[in-house]
Amino acid sequence: MSKGKIRHMFPGGNTSQGFFSYYDYILSQEEATRIICIKGGPGVGKSTFMKKIGAEMLDRGYDVEYMHCSSDNNSLDGVVIPAIKVALLDGTAPHVVDPKNPGAVDEIIHLGDFWDEDGIRKNREGILKDNKEVGRTFRRAYRYIKAAYSFYEDSREIISWGIDYAKVYATTGKLINELFKDKGVAPKEGKIRRLFASAITPDGYVNYLSTLLSTDKVYVLKGQAGTCTEKSLSRILDAAVESGNNVEAYYCALNPQKLEHLVITDLGVSFTTSNEYHEAEVEAFEVIDFDEYIDKEILEEYEDVLNLNKKEFDSVMNTAIGSIAKAKATHDKMEAYYIPNMDFEAIQRCYESTLARVLDYAEEFDS
Repeated sequence: MSKGKIRHMFPGGNTSQGFFSYYDYILSQEEATRIICIKGGPGVGKSTFMKKIGAEMLDRGYDVEYMHCSSDNNSLDGVVIPAIKVALLDGTAPHVVDPKNPGAVDEIIHLGDFWDEDGIRKNREGILKDNKEVGRTFRRAYRYIKAAYSFYEDSREIISWGIDYAKVYATTGKLINELFKDKGVAPKEGKIRRLFASAITPDGYVNYLSTLLSTDKVYVLKGQAGTCTEKSLSRILDAAVESGNNVEAYYCALNPQKLEHLVITDLGVSFTTSNEYHEAEVEAFEVIDFDEYIDKEILEEYEDVLNLNKKEFDSVMNTAIGSIAKAKATHDKMEAYYIPNMDFEAIQRCYESTLARVLDYAEEFDS
C-alpha cells in the first residue's frame, strides 16, 4: 500500500482585521461523515492527538490535510481525511468550534476529562495572568498589522493609478475563454472552499503553496499590490463556479478578503500570485506579468513614497511578528501548568478508541 499525500494549509490567520477564521469551510456539515471537536487547555495534547490520527491514516494510504495554526505554525488546528469526509478540529479559542448538529454530524472530545483538576487549580493565578497577557499581546500584534497594512494600501492605490485596466481585462478574458469556452453555464453551481495558503506566524511569513498547487497546469500571476491580480482571479473564480466546477480559494494573509490563489481540481488547473512576500516553488505552465501593465512614469514619480511605504511596512510588520512570537512564548509557558497534571495514558486510550472509530468510518465509506 502506497502512503497517502499531505496537503498543508491554514484555516485561520493573524490579519489586518485581527484573527480571521475560515473554519466553516474546512468540512461542511452537509458532506461530513464526522467532525470531532477537541477541547482542552495548552499542552494537553490536542495537536499531538490530531497528528497521530493523520499519520496513521497516511500510512493506510489516505490523503490527509493538515490545518496549521497561524499562531504556532508547527502546531495543528485540524486534520481532515477528505476521502472519508472526517475531520478533527481544535475547538478552543480564538477559533472556538462547537457541535452544530451534535451526534448526527459532530461531537466533542474534551481532554480536560483526563487532567487533575486540583493540580491545575493550584496554578490558577499564573494561568489567569498568562492568559490575560497572551490576549493583550495578540491585540497589540493586530494593531501593528493594521498599521502596516495602511502603508501597503497606500502603495496599492498609487500603483493602481497607473494600471492599464484594458490589458488586465483582456488577459483575464483570454484565460476564461481558454478554460471555459466549451463549458457554458452548468445546471448547478460549483462550490467554493475558502482557506489560507499562507499566514503571518511567530516564524514570519509561512506558506504551503507547494503542497496545494499540485495540478497539471499552474498559471503564475506576477504583480505588485495594485496590479489587479485579485480582480482577475475573482473573475476566473466566478466563471469556474458558473460552469459547475468546485474551487479552492486561498486568501491573503494580510487582507483576508483578497483572493490570491485558486485550485480548480476538475480542470487540473491552478492559479497563484507571485510577489516578494510569497512565491510558489512549482513549475509554471505560464507566467503572466501584471507589472508590465503599470505606467512606469507613475512608479518613477512616486518612487520615494513607494520606497518609504515598503520600508515602514516591513519595519512595523516585523514588530507585529515579534509580538506574535512573544504571545506564543507566553502560551508555551502556560503548558507547564497543564502537562504535569495530565493523564497521558488515558489520553492514549482515548486516541486508540478514536482511531478505531475513524477506521470504522473509513470501512463504511469504502464499502
